[in-house]
Amino acid sequence: MAKLLSCVLGPRLYKIYRERDSERAASGVPGTPTSVTTASSSSWDTYYQPRALEKHADSILALASVFWSISYYSSPFAFFYLYRKGYLSLSKVVPFSHYAGTLLLLLAGVACLRGIGRWTNPQYRHFITILEAAHRNQSAENKRQLANYNFDFRSWPVDFHWEEPSSRKGSRGGPSRRGVALLRPEPLHRGTADTLLNRVKKLPCQITSYLVAHTLGRRMLYPGSVYLLQKALMPVLLQGQARLVEECNGRRAKLLACDGNEIDTMFVDRRGTAEPQGQKLVICCEGNAGFYEVGCVSTPLEGQRPLGLTHSSLPFLLQGVPFPQNEANAMDVVVQFAIHRLGFQPQDIIIYAWSIGGFTATWAAMSYPDISAVILDASFDDLVPLALKVMPDSWRGLVTRTVRQHLNLNNAEQLCRYQGPVLLIRRTKDEIITTTREELVLTLAWCSLRRYPRVMAEEGLRVVRQWLEASSQLEEASIYSRWEVEEDWCLSVLRSYQAEHGPEFPWSVGEDMSADGRRQLALFLAQKHLHNFEATHCTPLPAPNFQMPWHL
Repeated sequence: MAKLLSCVLGPRLYKIYRERDSERAASGVPGTPTSVTTASSSSWDTYYQPRALEKHADSILALASVFWSISYYSSPFAFFYLYRKGYLSLSKVVPFSHYAGTLLLLLAGVACLRGIGRWTNPQYRHFITILEAAHRNQSAENKRQLANYNFDFRSWPVDFHWEEPSSRKGSRGGPSRRGVALLRPEPLHRGTADTLLNRVKKLPCQITSYLVAHTLGRRMLYPGSVYLLQKALMPVLLQGQARLVEECNGRRAKLLACDGNEIDTMFVDRRGTAEPQGQKLVICCEGNAGFYEVGCVSTPLEGQRPLGLTHSSLPFLLQGVPFPQNEANAMDVVVQFAIHRLGFQPQDIIIYAWSIGGFTATWAAMSYPDISAVILDASFDDLVPLALKVMPDSWRGLVTRTVRQHLNLNNAEQLCRYQGPVLLIRRTKDEIITTTREELVLTLAWCSLRRYPRVMAEEGLRVVRQWLEASSQLEEASIYSRWEVEEDWCLSVLRSYQAEHGPEFPWSVGEDMSADGRRQLALFLAQKHLHNFEATHCTPLPAPNFQMPWHL
C-alpha cells in the first residue's frame, strides 16, 4: 500500500538512460551524482514507456496543467470581464465553486489512476524504490543509481547546500537568507530629503513599479520562466540532456541557494583526459529562454569542462522566481559548488555568458575577483535602453523606475570591478541587444577600455569608434593598417608599465605619449578585448570562436 501511495505522489519519469561502456564511466568526484551502469536490463536504453493507464492519465493531467497556466496568465482580464458582466455576485460564485470542486475531485481521481498505472509498471516501481532510498540516504551508490533516470527535477534530492562550505558557517561576511550583495542604483534625486511626505508621494509609483515588475516585467525579461514555453521545449530539452549524459558523461546535480531556489546544473568532467584545456572549468551562464540542454554549453564543450547552469530563463536552471537577486544567489552557490565540491580553484574557473547571462557572469567576476577569465557573448551594458526600446515612449519614466528598482541588470558597472582578463564577443548583425547602429559601438567594450583612461582620451576614443563602426573585417583591417599599429611596440609599452606600477587597474599609461602613440595603443587594446562575430543574436557561437581572453 505504501508503494502504491508513492507511485501516486511520485514524479513523472521521462527517460532511463542507456548503459555506457566501462571506460566512459565517470572519474568519481566525491558527493556528485554520476551516471554509471546499473543491474537493470539493457532493454531499458530508450525513453520510459508508461502503461496505457498511466499514459492517458498523464495526458489528461498535462492538459489540465496547460489550461491552468493559461487561466493564470489571463486571470486579470477574466476577472475584469466577469466583473463587467456582473458574474462576481455571490449567487453566481457559489455554483461556480461547486463546479470547480467537482473538477478537482475528478483530477484527483485521474491522479490515482495514474498511480495505479505506475504501480503495475516494474520499471517505475524500481525507479521509485531508488528515489526513496536516495532521499533516505544520499550515499554514492544511491546517487549513481538515481543518475540513470531523468525525471521531474523537483523530486531530485539536494546535492549541495549554500551553507555547506565550512568557511560560511557562522560567517558574517557571507550571504544571508536575504541573498548575496548586489550593487544598488544611485538615488534618482541625490541630496533630496527623504521625508515622510516625499515617501507618501512616491508610494503610488513604487506600488505600480512593483506590480509591473512582478507580473509583465519579469516574464518579458525571463520568458524561459513561463511554464507554457518550458512545456513546448520539453522534448528538445530531454533529447539535449540525454546527449549530455550518455555521450558526454555529464553529471547532474541540484544545488540549494540561500533564498531556497533550486539550481539544476550539469557537469562534464574531463580531468582524466590528456587535453590541456580540459584542466579549466567553464561555468556557462545561459541567455533568455536558454537551457543547458540546448544552449551555449555546446560551444566550450569541445575541450574545456563546462558546468552548465540554467535559470528558468537562462544553463543553471533556477527552480523558482527569477529576479536579479535570485540570479546572483544562484550564481553564488554554483561557484561555491565548483570550488568546494568539484575541487576547482578560482584561478581555474572561466565564466562564459551569452546575452542576459552576462549579469550573473559579471556578478561572479565582481564577487570572486580571483576567477581566471570572463567571456561575454552578445551581452549588454545596461538593461534600461533595451527596455525603453520595446515599450511605448509614454511609459519611459515607469520603465526606468521599474528596471532600476526591481530588474537592474547593471553588467557594465559590475564588470568594471573585475581586474582579470575579459573578452567581449560582439554580434555584428545583432537585432536584440542594439537599439541603433550607434549603440552597436557603445557596448561593454568601453568598460574594458576604461582600464586605460589616458589612452582612451579624445584621439584614442575617436579612432576606436571608427574601428567599431567598420561594416566588415576588411574595413577593420584597413583602419588598423592605416594607423600603422606596431604590436611589438604596444606590448613593450604595456609590459614596462606593468613591471613598474603593478597590474592593478586603471592604468595611467599613455599620459606622456603622443597622439599617434595613443591611437596605436587604443586600436591594439580594442582588438585584444573585442572580437566581432558576423551573426545574429541567437546564432550559436562556433567552437573555434571560443577563445581565451588576452592578457599580458
